[in-house]
Amino acid sequence: MKTYQFPKGFLWGGATAANQMEGGFKEGNKGLNIADVLPGGKERLNILQTPGFKFEIEDGKFYPNHEGIDFYHKYKEDIALFAELGFKVFRMSIAWTRIFPEGTELEPNEEGLAFYDRVFDELHRYGIEPVVTISHYEMPVNLVREFGGWRSREVVHFFERYVQAILHRYKTKVKYWMTFNEINSGLEFPIMGLGFAIHEEADKYQPTFQAYHHQFLASSMAVKLCRELIPEAKIGCMILYAPVYSYDSNPDNVLYALKEAQLFNYFCSDVQVRGEYPSYIKRYFKEHNIQLDIHEGDLQLIKENTVDYIGFSYYMSRTEKIEKKPEEMGQGNILGGVVNPFLQASDWGWSIDPVGLRISLNELYDRYRVPLFIVENGLGAKDKVEEDGTINDEYRIDYLRNHITAMGEAIEDGVELMGYTPWGCIDLVSMSTGEMSKRYGFIYVDRHDDGSGTLQRKKKKSFVWYKEVIESNGRNL
Repeated sequence: MKTYQFPKGFLWGGATAANQMEGGFKEGNKGLNIADVLPGGKERLNILQTPGFKFEIEDGKFYPNHEGIDFYHKYKEDIALFAELGFKVFRMSIAWTRIFPEGTELEPNEEGLAFYDRVFDELHRYGIEPVVTISHYEMPVNLVREFGGWRSREVVHFFERYVQAILHRYKTKVKYWMTFNEINSGLEFPIMGLGFAIHEEADKYQPTFQAYHHQFLASSMAVKLCRELIPEAKIGCMILYAPVYSYDSNPDNVLYALKEAQLFNYFCSDVQVRGEYPSYIKRYFKEHNIQLDIHEGDLQLIKENTVDYIGFSYYMSRTEKIEKKPEEMGQGNILGGVVNPFLQASDWGWSIDPVGLRISLNELYDRYRVPLFIVENGLGAKDKVEEDGTINDEYRIDYLRNHITAMGEAIEDGVELMGYTPWGCIDLVSMSTGEMSKRYGFIYVDRHDDGSGTLQRKKKKSFVWYKEVIESNGRNL
């Protein structure tokens, strides 16, 4: 097998999110967030894509994010395992509602701030640098109910107060920041990313893109504050990236794929990295009767406060054509598209395309010429605990090996890649389905879809493999 020369100081690690792992639902004066009101199971994906969600906890439904995997109480045990793996960095998020439970308070919640002090201190005890996402699908529900989420410009000011609080508190403890997790995912899942549910399909365009304008302002403001308070830190954006292939060489399908890629893959990063609205979006706004409420100084703030790097998630590619037949559709690809006959799929129907990662890295770097950071990538699969307690997840090793190989090829192509933090380095609650059975981790957590289990941690076969990958800086795959 070919070996690759990864850069010295390459940031190997793993990725998680507060709402999917912490638990401690009402502990430490934590407030209610969006993930807290999403029930688990197959129903969740339907909720995310169906109009009319009410953002309320209902009797008789199970809410797996309330306990997560109890990182809130087990963080020392988990961080010790991350250190054993050899992590250089650990991507995590701060729960907004631990710091401002309702989102509107004038002063931050000291219990929440102190919790993350303890987590960061524990990471540093092992020489692990935190990579912190400021907002990762956990907006305070109060801001959703009272202000309509990011549709309201007032939320920008609440977010600024939150950002000021955490940057001041952790300015000596966090060197790597990202503003919004998978910011472009709001085009598909506005409940998670934008903090509101679409009620009428015909009315989705104006509120969606006005909400994006407010998020771009909030992101730029966070960049500005970070540079003022922690000038030595790096702050990036974070997008969900899936290369869009044309189903065939029909120019109409090629053009359709291009337009889909422009809107989903590039719109948000064009604004955050280049500092301005892209030219192609003007036609889209005109065709959908979108007129943004832009205040004086907004565009200057965006232009002057672009990000240092692009963090992105990569799970799948997407294949598109204009005229789609029902039998051609990919059942599991959450971003849509038709089945690509050249690719296999995961247990959940997500296309597996390591070459697509190399394509993605080249596309992003050629477009932006800023450092890239793969902050999510992984295989959700059904793991089996054998009678002797082992978990032989060779399929996960194969998946990750092929994707790391693609990274090595992209680096040889000339791509500047900062690091790699596979998603769900420890099993956690799935965002899209709320399931525990969709496992990503190197570390197995004994918790199941119905909430049962001991929460005991076990090392999978992939644990040993990834440890060797990090020790060899990617040479031993």
